[in-house]
Amino acid sequence: MKINGISSASPTVLPAAERREAERSEADRSAEAGKTVAIEQPPPPRPDPEVVAGAKRRTFTAEYKVRILTEADALAGQVGAIGALLRREGLYSSLLTAWRREREAGILKGLTPQKRGPKSKRNPQEEELRRLRRENLRLTEELRKAAIVIDVQKKMGALLGWPLPTADPEEKP
Repeated sequence: MKINGISSASPTVLPAAERREAERSEADRSAEAGKTVAIEQPPPPRPDPEVVAGAKRRTFTAEYKVRILTEADALAGQVGAIGALLRREGLYSSLLTAWRREREAGILKGLTPQKRGPKSKRNPQEEELRRLRRENLRLTEELRKAAIVIDVQKKMGALLGWPLPTADPEEKP
């Protein structure tokens, strides 16, 4: 059954709602305005508890870079072929430009991934020399203190009348 273009076959539709706004009486409109119909909605989905790994910088081996550059050079004459290569490999055209520049400069070492960050200004030989000098100063100070202790022990022995042991002539100093 249709009333004013709205089907009444649906059991969830209220009879007052089937009529147009202009056809409803003032009492119906004020009664509906006070009512709030609670529509039951399913609870929102729970968030995935798995922690997603953070982004990681990609590194490319020298062999991979050379292979991609030779492939790109072979495809240079075909329209759109380099773009297809870049999409397939997930690369940017700026990478090809940088890799070509490195290859032209003859920097095969430049094609290998480099360690990021500032370069170390410390010389390992200098560090070893500093460490040895500190150790030498520490040992010299210990020797000086030991010599003072031995000297005091000799004087105490002489005051108390203890005989000093004589050096064994067979023992090599």
